[in-house]
Formats: sequence, C-alpha cells, structure tokens
Amino acid sequence: MKHNFGAGPCILPKEVFERAAEAVLNFNGLSILEVSHRHKDFVAVMDEAIDLVKKTLNVPSGYSVCYLQGGATLGFTVVALNMMREKKRAGYINTGTWSSGAIKEAKKVGMEVDVFASSEDKKFTYIPKKYAIPDNLDYIHFTSNNTIYGTQFKSFPKTKLPLVSDMSSDIFSKEINVGEFDIIYAGAQKNLGPAGATLYIVKDSVLGKSSSTFMPTYLDLKQQIEKESMLNTPPVFSVYVAMLNLQNLIETGGVGAMQKKNEAKAKLLYDEIDRNELFQGCVEKEDRSDMNVTFLLKDDSRSQEFDVLWKNAGIVGLPGHRSVGGYRASMYNALPIESVKVLVDVMKEFERTY
Repeated sequence: MKHNFGAGPCILPKEVFERAAEAVLNFNGLSILEVSHRHKDFVAVMDEAIDLVKKTLNVPSGYSVCYLQGGATLGFTVVALNMMREKKRAGYINTGTWSSGAIKEAKKVGMEVDVFASSEDKKFTYIPKKYAIPDNLDYIHFTSNNTIYGTQFKSFPKTKLPLVSDMSSDIFSKEINVGEFDIIYAGAQKNLGPAGATLYIVKDSVLGKSSSTFMPTYLDLKQQIEKESMLNTPPVFSVYVAMLNLQNLIETGGVGAMQKKNEAKAKLLYDEIDRNELFQGCVEKEDRSDMNVTFLLKDDSRSQEFDVLWKNAGIVGLPGHRSVGGYRASMYNALPIESVKVLVDVMKEFERTY
C-alpha cells in the first residue's frame, strides 16, 4: 500500500476511483471520455455537480456556481477582470507563491495593486494579522491556504469591501461561510477531483459590472454562468469525477465531518513534530496549515537515512517544495489517518535509531 502525501493532483477515495474507472469503460453505453457535453446524460452530470457544491457548502441564494478550465492560474486574471470597477485598484494580501502570482496577473490587466499586508519579510512563514484595509479599493483578494509554505488563514479578513479568495487547496476541507465572499475560486485538483476543472462560486450581484475594456468572452463570468458552464466544451471527465467525489463527501458526513478528520490528522502529525527532537516545523504554530504540513530535519546531514525509512514504509510525495526544502506532508480529504500514523511511526523509528 502506498501512502500518498503528494501536494497535487489529489488522492481520491477508493470508491470514487472505482466508479470513475467504470465510467471510462461504460457511461450509459459510451465512455465518459467520449460522451458529448451536450448530451442529456452529461448535462445531468453538470447540473448535479453544481447542485452538490451548493449543498455541501450551504451556498446561499444569490450565488451561482460554474466549472471552467485554466486552473486558479487563469483565475488570477478572471477575478481581476470581472471585479475591476472604476477605481481599477485592488487590495491583496501576499502570503506566498500563489498570491504573488495573483498580484502579478492583476497588474497585467491594468489593476493598481495595493499589497496592504504581506508575510514576505519572514519568507512567508506566518499569516499577517495586524493590518489596515484601505477604503478606496474595488475588492480584496487573499489565498486561503498556502501549499508551498504550509500556512493557512484560520479566520478571514473582515471588510465591507468585496472579498475574493483563491481556495484551491483547502476548499471542502472545512466549513466556510460562502456569504462572506463575492468570488471563491479553486482548482479542482486538491480536494474536489482530478486536474482540469476550476470551480467558481460567484455572487450574482457582481456579474457584468466590470469596467475593463478588455474582456474576452471566455473570461467573462456572466457569460459563462449564463451558458451554464457550457460556453465551450467543458472538462467532462474532471467534472464527472468531481460530482462523484461530492456525492461521496455527502455520504461520509459532509464538510463538517471532514473538517474533524482533517483536524485530527493535522494534530497527530504536528504533535509528533513538536515532540520529536530531530524535527522542527517551518511556520508559526498558530498559522499552520491542516492541509500541507511543512517540516525540517534539525540535522540535514541525516536526510538520506530518513528518506530510506519513509520510502521503505510505502510513503510517496514527501519532499518539500524546492523553495522551502525539507519535507511537506499534504493531507487532503481522502488521505486516511492510517497513512499519517505510518509517517509518525517512521519519525519515531528514526528518533530511536539515530
């Protein structure tokens, strides 16, 4: 058995893999890979995939959901274009690689960006908390979880301004109040499904109000929602598997139950990092991510010995991102706590041996 701690694409429940595999061979007489996105069978899939997002996250009335392509990377541009108003000025919180990317893309489409809070001064090892939000902004943007550095917002910015969040790596991992946001967007490949689809949850009142003179049809959320995610050929397989995964999430207790499981997994591993004298965490304790646990060996010269142990235990995907080093245990929804116990046992064995 392999224990997959990779940062993405995500692992999925076995039941979802099995049902998706069946559909590759037979989806009402065709393969899900060849079925027309205009066929009533897939239209029903898209409708359910949208409805299940609303159900699992308790999306209030006045919001629309759509599945597009391009990942959150294209989303950086999409949200800047759609949220641009007469001020053409937005506020961003910079907490790492992905928020830095969002800032760059907003500038490219003509936004003046005010980075009013940043953790870059300490190499993104914490979440900024003491900051003043300027008034004269079109919107506020932040990245809820930082996969590379291992930090996570435990509470969201409080503002009367429109609020936008990239939740690619922790959406569906915990309960959120969607009503606080004007746009939530997320690449599917962490907790929702395979890469290919990008989820958008959009407050209807913000649609069609962009002041940008540059608005490609594909990037216009109003037109995408009016076309029910079918303006062009959607990522059929990714949406289908997302539907299966959301069905499974509901069957296993929903987001609330998943949050408890994720908190238990994170506590188990962080407790061992703090207890074991051979390891240390990479970020401030109060800002530690439940999804991506980053840690280091205090004596890096022993990394080869540790690497042999975890690889022999069937663990994969543990090396940290090149910009941080050390190790990163990504613990998305489908990772069982048994896999975390295997990693903790390896760390204990390493302590006993070395």
